[in-house]
Amino acid sequence: MAAAAFATIGFATPASASISVSATPGCAVYCGPTPITYDFDSTVPIFLGGAIVGPGTSSGLFAQPLGSVGKYFSVGPSTSSPANITIGNDIASFSFIWGSVDEYNSLTVNTMAGSMTFTGADIAALIPGFADGNQSSPTSNPIVTFTLTGDDRQAVNFNMTSTQNAFEIDSISVAAVPEPATWGMMLLGFGAMGFVFRNRKTRPISQLV
Repeated sequence: MAAAAFATIGFATPASASISVSATPGCAVYCGPTPITYDFDSTVPIFLGGAIVGPGTSSGLFAQPLGSVGKYFSVGPSTSSPANITIGNDIASFSFIWGSVDEYNSLTVNTMAGSMTFTGADIAALIPGFADGNQSSPTSNPIVTFTLTGDDRQAVNFNMTSTQNAFEIDSISVAAVPEPATWGMMLLGFGAMGFVFRNRKTRPISQLV
């Protein structure tokens, strides 16, 4: 069951896990999360099907996403469909440029907890003023982010399908779940800050001058 909000679609899956997706208009110069984990030039994820193409646009076959530079990934009749891309384990979120979103694009996120499918129409519904399939509009070349919780953070990969040319992505940014030690340091830091502020509140004014 899906619950749609202004800029997020969320799905609950077993074991207190969830997958939600949000989208914001893209930019002529990449404006998504950093660092970029996979740019399809120097860094490439494990994938099966589809193809790394570009740079540039091949009319009628595939189009460079707005904000993308160099090579990018394309799925459709001109390359192959479906395609699978592996992200990994302990994933808090991942994002990418979804190029010229079309209704015939579909992406299924697979995790230890199950699978959830998001269509191009789902993504379009998140963006006011969406321009269907427009290759140069920020609204149809959004930065799309998938946020994961619980067991949905494990064994993460996604399938891309497109019945027509094409479904293109680039600039995948993966955010890992913080290590326990990192959480511990953060909690210690917050605790120290709280102690300092509480101590300042209880000290006489004369000691604060």
